Amino acid sequence: MEKSSDIIQLAWATRKVWPPCIWFSVPGTKHYKNSYYSNLSYSFVNLSITGEACTCCCAHCNAKLLQTMVPATTPEKMCRLVDRLVEKGCQGILVSGGANSNGEVPLLPFQGAIKYAKQQGLRVLVHGGLIRSGTAASLKEAGVDQVLLDVIGHERTIREVYHLDRKPEDYFKSMIACRELGLEIVPHVVIGLHFGHILGEIRALQMIGDMSPQTLVLVILSPLIGTEMAFLEPPPVKEVALVIAKGRVWNPFTPLALGCARPPGQYKRQIERIALDCGVNAIAYPDKSTVAYAQTRGLKTQFSERCCSLIGQNLTYKIEALNEIETEQATERR
Repeated sequence: MEKSSDIIQLAWATRKVWPPCIWFSVPGTKHYKNSYYSNLSYSFVNLSITGEACTCCCAHCNAKLLQTMVPATTPEKMCRLVDRLVEKGCQGILVSGGANSNGEVPLLPFQGAIKYAKQQGLRVLVHGGLIRSGTAASLKEAGVDQVLLDVIGHERTIREVYHLDRKPEDYFKSMIACRELGLEIVPHVVIGLHFGHILGEIRALQMIGDMSPQTLVLVILSPLIGTEMAFLEPPPVKEVALVIAKGRVWNPFTPLALGCARPPGQYKRQIERIALDCGVNAIAYPDKSTVAYAQTRGLKTQFSERCCSLIGQNLTYKIEALNEIETEQATERR
């Protein structure tokens, strides 16, 4: 059996291709304040174009996450909201919403509003469920900065958790549809999504491997009150560690982030420490103890009020510079 300690050590060694810094993402969608940093409200805002409505009502969410977003249910309402957010100093928005019976968020009518948000100087991220080529073309025309995609690696999870008659290949095709048009993609993998068990996560990472994403975001099942999973135990820490470590080792040149969702308390602190040991480049809303631990590992800590998916835009030029150096060294050895 694979030892978690061995692969974690390998993951940390793999991280050395990156500069010794860790980005802590603290967008204004959630209040964050401690002795290290305090964020501002409205620095980054999540919008739902369907309000609280969702056809799927997934077992892990049941549309509860939509209640935490600002409703923008028509293009006109979204444009007015953009104006108010810009006045408050907003840096960017995440456009999402509930999915229909095909697992798609109805983004097409909002192309003009998304384009307007870009014209007002906002970073615009879209989390739209499954993406068809027509939707991808619309998002490209609107000028979105990134497309965030959930990637699920097992048909049972798609059927039993997302309540969809789709297959893992459909999520792979969504990534291809975006990449073929030159859109930046940020795949998300929910560790423990299958009722707290690890099932399709490894296959999801394998599907992502050839897509050259801008960033890879890993999150962890967080049981929510009012859902089918409300009283489940989160996935075991050791199993989560293996997935994070493999995400790092298999994607050495892709920025890796531990995203917003994970259970609170001691579990959160333990997972964040492990994520650092596995060589992630970013952590969203870290515990204060995590910041201190990062410093003991020799990492320079930097805070950003942008979504963690954007971490790749901070690091790309550095890895390109490293590649140039390696190319020069290879030339000299010939």
